[in-house]
Amino acid sequence: MDETAAAGPPPPSSDAGFPAYHAARCGGLAELDAQVARCRACPRLVDWREEVAANRRAAFRDWDYWAKPVPGFGPPDASLAVVGLAPAAHGGNRTGRMFTGDASGDFLFAALHEVGLASQPTATHRGDGLELYGVRVTAPVHCAPPENKPTPSERNTCRPWLAAELALLRPHLRVIVALGAFGWQALLPVLAEAGLTIPRPRPAFGHGAELVLPAADGHEELRVLGSYHPSQRNTFTGRLTSAMLVELLTHAAELAGLTPGK
Repeated sequence: MDETAAAGPPPPSSDAGFPAYHAARCGGLAELDAQVARCRACPRLVDWREEVAANRRAAFRDWDYWAKPVPGFGPPDASLAVVGLAPAAHGGNRTGRMFTGDASGDFLFAALHEVGLASQPTATHRGDGLELYGVRVTAPVHCAPPENKPTPSERNTCRPWLAAELALLRPHLRVIVALGAFGWQALLPVLAEAGLTIPRPRPAFGHGAELVLPAADGHEELRVLGSYHPSQRNTFTGRLTSAMLVELLTHAAELAGLTPGK
């Protein structure tokens, strides 16, 4: 990462400059994940994630909630990234792993397993044995937001984490799947800032939308695919079916050169 990107003494974890300062200095995903989990830069999100942990749902009253920012999940040499929205209040905010412990994650990991990119179809907690094959799952916002709606300011404050994560993945990264319009709209500026050429006007989000971004900085071309988010609103209404998501992820895996189960 660029050591000159953020100068000066380290800001405290509650400072809005904390993500930009530390993301620019992370030399690997393990270091990045550790710094992400320390972040307290967005007061509204900090208050909410901790309030949820203190006032647990009855079904989870015996859980010790994670109640911190949730890092990405998956191997450091992933050639496929899946970018969602943010952790769920009683999902990732509870379990400490992206898309783990909520209905959206159940839908996503079942599809990844069917394609051969996950070791099992379920994700219940960090020690459940789930492995991802060539896939890294992350989000533009790492804290659970009230009503699943981060503000533009919160998205922008969190953006350096996503930029650093994708930069660290870039030597192997070939395909990114953006889940939902929020993920798509948050992702494209990050890619533009990384030097990739985004068409103008910026392409609209849609399920099955596909961008081919030319090779740059010695890396191969990057494909960006859009998918409806596996929210209960979309899955219950049939806007997104399991077959639709499996088909899209199969296409993404082929583009990424992944061999299922490897």
